[in-house]
Amino acid sequence: MITLTAGTAKAQILPDMGGGLAGLWQGDRPILRPWSGNPDDGPFALACNLLLPFSNRISHGGFTFKGQHHPIAPNLPGEPFPIHGDAFQRIWTHHSTQATADLTLTRGSIGPFLYDAQARYALAPNALTITLSLTNRATQTLPYGLGLHPWFPRDAATRLQFHATGCWPETAQHLPATQAPLPLHPNPWADPAPLPDAWINQGFSGWDSHARITQGPAATSLNLTATGLTTALLYSPSATADFFCFEPVTHPVDAHNLRGQPGLAALAQDANLNASLTLTWAAEAPNPKVTP
Repeated sequence: MITLTAGTAKAQILPDMGGGLAGLWQGDRPILRPWSGNPDDGPFALACNLLLPFSNRISHGGFTFKGQHHPIAPNLPGEPFPIHGDAFQRIWTHHSTQATADLTLTRGSIGPFLYDAQARYALAPNALTITLSLTNRATQTLPYGLGLHPWFPRDAATRLQFHATGCWPETAQHLPATQAPLPLHPNPWADPAPLPDAWINQGFSGWDSHARITQGPAATSLNLTATGLTTALLYSPSATADFFCFEPVTHPVDAHNLRGQPGLAALAQDANLNASLTLTWAAEAPNPKVTP
């Protein structure tokens, strides 16, 4: 495990578990839901996962690109479709300093995708920036994507705010029910609003790459700012869950099988795709001086 510190902020990274975050804290307050600490709970018990070379599910046993069908087998037990690429299942090499960590994945491979990837974590006293870079190493042009899967604390006081223009309704198989997003009007989260009490697992198009999460006294509120990520996925199983996910990604669920393959980047051999996410929060106020 890699531990980064900056002021009273701390981040822990697990290169052997897909390069994901085990936790992010401001002092003793969790900014992300901390890892369970048990590797047997799987990668989605982490605080944040790295999603490459695609985000979420791909249906139909694969996809067709430029007239060629590319099969992809499911990669998780119990999942009928491949999900979230393979980077979160790989071991990353790494180099770190006190406040930065550089991780490298060589020859990630799932279905037709063959790629190298880099991830950089840079911690400041009141911010964490995660930068992702992917290079296509396949000999053919292919549609790539990437994203991040942070897990945020949730309680009755949690409020979410973001702006988007459309949304994809979900089928029972957790796939988009429509080929194109439906207009999001009105947007329930145009102003800070609670999460729904029931299940939600929905993609949002036209996201402006900013969001704000406010929390109760047990957790730290924060702002999200993304670069190169214009789709957001919102997931929460119920009001009784102690977490929710707001995932900044390049493309909607099953984009490889949607009309026009929205959000995906057609990368020729050795071409790159880059994106970043910055989480910013209010640093703890310094202890007041005591005058004798």
